[in-house]
Amino acid sequence: MYNTKKLLLFIFILFAPLLLHSQVSNDSLRILKEVILKAKPYQEVIPVQTLSGKLLENLASHNVADALRYFAGTQIKDYGGLGGLKTVDVRNMGTHHVGVFYDGIQLGNAQNGVTDLGKYSLDDMESLTMYNGQKSEIFQSAKDFAAASTIYLRTKRPVFVGGKKTNLLVRYKTMSINYNNPSFRWEQKLGDKVSMSVSSEYIKSNGQYKFRYKRNNLDGTVAYDTTATRMNSDIEAFRFESGLYGKINNGSWDAKVYYYDSDRGAPGAIVENKFSDGYRQYDKNFFTQASLVKDFTKRYKFQARAKYAYDYTHYVARDTTNILGEIVTEGAQSDDSYYQQEYYLSAVNMYSILPAWDISLSTDFQYNRLNATRKGIQTQFSFPQRYTALFSLASTYRLGGFKVLGSVVGTHVQEEVRYNAKPPDKTEFTPALFLGYTPFKDYDFNLRAFAKRIFRMPTFNDLYYTMVGSSTLRPEYMNQYDVGFTYNLPVEKGFFDKFSIQVDGYYTNTKDKIVAAPTGNLFRWMMTNIGQVRGKGVESVVSMETHIGKVDLAANLTYTYSESRDYTKFAGLELSSYGDQIPYTPWSSGSGILNANYKSWNFNYSFIYVGKRYNGNVNNIKINEVQPWYTHDLAVQKSFAIHHYQLKGAIELNNVLNQNYEVIYNYPMPGRTMKFIISIAL
Repeated sequence: MYNTKKLLLFIFILFAPLLLHSQVSNDSLRILKEVILKAKPYQEVIPVQTLSGKLLENLASHNVADALRYFAGTQIKDYGGLGGLKTVDVRNMGTHHVGVFYDGIQLGNAQNGVTDLGKYSLDDMESLTMYNGQKSEIFQSAKDFAAASTIYLRTKRPVFVGGKKTNLLVRYKTMSINYNNPSFRWEQKLGDKVSMSVSSEYIKSNGQYKFRYKRNNLDGTVAYDTTATRMNSDIEAFRFESGLYGKINNGSWDAKVYYYDSDRGAPGAIVENKFSDGYRQYDKNFFTQASLVKDFTKRYKFQARAKYAYDYTHYVARDTTNILGEIVTEGAQSDDSYYQQEYYLSAVNMYSILPAWDISLSTDFQYNRLNATRKGIQTQFSFPQRYTALFSLASTYRLGGFKVLGSVVGTHVQEEVRYNAKPPDKTEFTPALFLGYTPFKDYDFNLRAFAKRIFRMPTFNDLYYTMVGSSTLRPEYMNQYDVGFTYNLPVEKGFFDKFSIQVDGYYTNTKDKIVAAPTGNLFRWMMTNIGQVRGKGVESVVSMETHIGKVDLAANLTYTYSESRDYTKFAGLELSSYGDQIPYTPWSSGSGILNANYKSWNFNYSFIYVGKRYNGNVNNIKINEVQPWYTHDLAVQKSFAIHHYQLKGAIELNNVLNQNYEVIYNYPMPGRTMKFIISIAL
């Protein structure tokens, strides 16, 4: 738990900028610029979805994971509670195939390959962007090319208006459940070409909320029906982030430091007479990164990036049960600490051979190591180290309404271990081809198609985890195919200020899928390459903007139909789940965001629907069915000025209808909650 000193330190950091502000002119207010990420229509040959500007700012979401639910084709695996794990899956290809980039550099986790998006706040986010495949440009690192889908988190950059040199925003959030979240953001202009930002926040909550636990027997009769309080869902977290931003001749640079420290409970599954199990997790995450972009000539462009990351995770798990009034430990206990380090370097070179023909060469190097201390485990930990070298060769060519983008990524992976066996070195080449076509000059209508092959290396847990990992694992291979179109309706004098529709159909095929399979002993499972999954689906996105008098209206609607079926054979025999939908893959899902802005008032309504799915591999077992769920969220914001201070108050109502639902079976989500936000801009 945090002590009083940490709280006092945060309060000092929170109010220190106020002292500096008294020395700086505050005769003007900062205007939040709306950010729209949109290139020339024919250049976006890859499906892209973006939340930015006012739409992102007014969304009634707590963190990045909550906001990503509004993208078509995404599924957020949320284990409930404020401190529970939240991961993202795109097109049911698996969390490990999604690359999450923070200000241009990927967030890594060599231990389990999972990025917990619940840790990243929306307060400092300028935009969230998701690409299926990769970005439509070739001026990017090899790791950008090496992911099946990519999500880019871009933080806010300092903007100064009216001669100001300082921007300061202080914000406080609280909820109808026990929740306190003070934060601030301070931006300072250090010169004509250099600026800086500092932001921090503190979160504390016991995470307790009421839920209803109801289960039926196979004949439809009620087996359990009770109301309880979710326990072990508390969180206490501190985030600090600082950035430097500069401009040079024909280029720019930036550097960032990020630190996150948390003590949180991860609630366990709710089963009969077990309402407070789970584990505790203590995190310390630190990284520093820098990037440089420069146009050396009109034809040659260069980018360099570097990063160092250190992650500490401490798991403590002790499941207990009540027997005759006595608390008794059941099952295995865990008290493990893991220490990860990552070094990353990247260089990108792009050259324009002709005005319509560009070529790029990117080289990346990454080093990962994992140390651990595990109480009560006698087997030697492997202490693995991984060296990864990547290069990508890419080219794009434009001819009239056509655009072709091709790339090949070469990857070499070498590992070392202190104890136990290590996997052999691995070298792999994975190509991709993207086509875009704009058939009409007078209409903003764009066709696209792509085919991409990708693979992922087994994580350290897959290879070395005690009694489960296997050093003989092969990489997991993924082929993805996509066809689609985007149409932007002409809106010169019509009802709409903007109207666009985007539709994509896709097919995926995963081979050598890494799954846990039973051995001769049913009590012992091992990671192995026996899985094959084939998926297909359709994604649609409709965006609209209009105005009625002084009221500005905006809407963003998505719908996804998806199938992802298990075609795994074991020892040449079809499993009982052969041809069935894989767990937690809904056939239908969708979302909607409606926003209205009138003078200093803003109203926001959002809706999410996830259809029927299964929590087990076999679909013909009634008890495996997980019912559909949906939520409605509302938010009202009011901005007003007092002297030179810009104030904003907001009320957010989540799960308006108080629906009892579970994203993951036996992990109940909160019912109706209300959040209050007050912010002051100086």
